[in-house]
Amino acid sequence: MAQPKGTVVLAYSGGLDTSCILVWLKEQGYDVVAYLANIGQKEDFEAARKKALALGAKKIYVEDISREFVEEFIWPAVQANALYEDRYLLGTALARPCIARKLVEIAQREGAQYVAHGATGKGNDQVRFELTCYALCPKIKVVAPWRLPEFYQRFPGRRELMDYAKKHGIPVPVTPQTPWSMDENLMHISYEAGILENPKVIDHGRPASVAGTGPRASRVPVKVTNAGDGATRCSALELFVYLNDIAGKHGVGRIDIVENRFVGMKSRGIYETPAGTILYHAHLDIEAFTMDREVRKIKQGLALKFSELVYNGFWHSPECEFLRQCIGRSQEAVVGTVRLSVFKGQVYILGRESPRSLYNEELVSMNVQGDYEPADATGFININSLR
Repeated sequence: MAQPKGTVVLAYSGGLDTSCILVWLKEQGYDVVAYLANIGQKEDFEAARKKALALGAKKIYVEDISREFVEEFIWPAVQANALYEDRYLLGTALARPCIARKLVEIAQREGAQYVAHGATGKGNDQVRFELTCYALCPKIKVVAPWRLPEFYQRFPGRRELMDYAKKHGIPVPVTPQTPWSMDENLMHISYEAGILENPKVIDHGRPASVAGTGPRASRVPVKVTNAGDGATRCSALELFVYLNDIAGKHGVGRIDIVENRFVGMKSRGIYETPAGTILYHAHLDIEAFTMDREVRKIKQGLALKFSELVYNGFWHSPECEFLRQCIGRSQEAVVGTVRLSVFKGQVYILGRESPRSLYNEELVSMNVQGDYEPADATGFININSLR
């Protein structure tokens, strides 16, 4: 029997890895407190609670952090128009600091010296979890089983892990028929690993169809109205869930990409980000309508850096906090309504209006001269041709 090592709070999902890790941590002499974050995934939380206790957790916290996930993490990303490597809307990267913040809070509440997670030693999530933990509680100690030789040498692959689960009576959802890893939250669903590690393997996505929505942007999204049936949602969480439902049914926001992980390797991921994709396009449009050209150029550069920092796990770094302040300041005039439709997986902007619009219909008109002297353009062109 291993010597007692104290209390560890485990970021627990109920899947294969963290279920086995819970039992393994007990074998090593830890008292395990399980923590399951509800960030909008479709999960039987009561069943997960019972499972953790049955596996030997001395206590389990099931924390609904969906609202704060939307308001404190997703909304800043929408304001930034955040995209990693031009395509990835950062669904997992945004969720990790939100989950880890509560992990540290529970550890402090329980007087635990240790926190643990099931992130692999090859991926980004280990960095995201741990940088958040150290930023919020520098003295915390992290147990990362997938980086410990005594763990990964014992479990070199999923087969050994599933054998361990069978031996210890651990029910797991992973089967040979679904040999990939799926991560779901309110922002997106991601699929990685298993057969998808071969980038030639085709993933057959859901079919696309037709829908209509009308998000309105006012620094952050505040209202969505379906032009078809008049349905309206105003709270952050309800709005996001509704857009996920509408856009998800019609194939919006599904991508299949190869990306560069922070640790240095390329990986293949398939992501579904329905609401995030609609809001990205709506916000991009109203921002272009209301923001000064030169300010927007600077803000685009900030967004690029913001996306990289979030992807790499630096949400709580001084530079990322500074960027969020700058990006937030840039949004003061970004207010208005965008009308759009979705069709066969695409988002189409139909129109926009704003009380802070910088668009001058008379000035730009081909039919009205307005407050503009065309002859002035001659000098403008001549000066620009001097080079």
